[in-house]
Amino acid sequence: MKKLKNWDNKTWLSSKSYISQFNKFIIKKSSLNKNSKILDVGCGRANIISALQQKYKFRNKPIGIDIVSNKGVKKNIIFKRVEALKYLDKQEKYDLILIKQTIHFFSKKNLNRLLNLAKKRLNTKGKILIFSLKTKNNKIPCFKKMRKNLEKSLKRDEALFKIIKKNLKEISYTNFNFKVNISKQKYVRMIRERYISCLLNMSNKEIKFGISEIKSKYKNQIKFTDTLKCISYRK
Repeated sequence: MKKLKNWDNKTWLSSKSYISQFNKFIIKKSSLNKNSKILDVGCGRANIISALQQKYKFRNKPIGIDIVSNKGVKKNIIFKRVEALKYLDKQEKYDLILIKQTIHFFSKKNLNRLLNLAKKRLNTKGKILIFSLKTKNNKIPCFKKMRKNLEKSLKRDEALFKIIKKNLKEISYTNFNFKVNISKQKYVRMIRERYISCLLNMSNKEIKFGISEIKSKYKNQIKFTDTLKCISYRK
């Protein structure tokens, strides 16, 4: 699969409103203070942990890891271009390990390895927060081929959730909801730049055809609720 580069590049996921609401959600789930150590697995441009650093001024800068080194990675965090399994196999412990919209890139075997390593890297009372797209009645605007690919991916996520539940055992579930209000023109640009993994392996012809479908299907302003399932584990 091609690497996902634009999910947090000028999308609602990189907006100040989204980051603010998402971090309020995180703060309610974890007991953060200036001494907290944070690791973000699959951080992208590190918008989330950068905003947390601005708020808390952590003594130890949050660490973000990703296999893609994008332009625009925030400078007030520590970024490392590395695979998660390699990094977690030999590094220090954390109070919060954030795994946001990343699990679908792991095989079932490697997801188990990721979870086992993450548990070892937690401090006492530390937390793992795993976020993934809501799998039932997902509202993300799609054209026909995109919806087919997304549903296939979400079905696989359901199997991954079962692995997480079996591995972590004592977990809790909540949802993070964000009301999106985006212009059709901007959403078309996001599709063209393949902002979501279900678009990555489509041909240019399929993307072009899908954009035509989006243009005819939706009004000038697209409104929907983006919902993430949050799985919380505490050591």
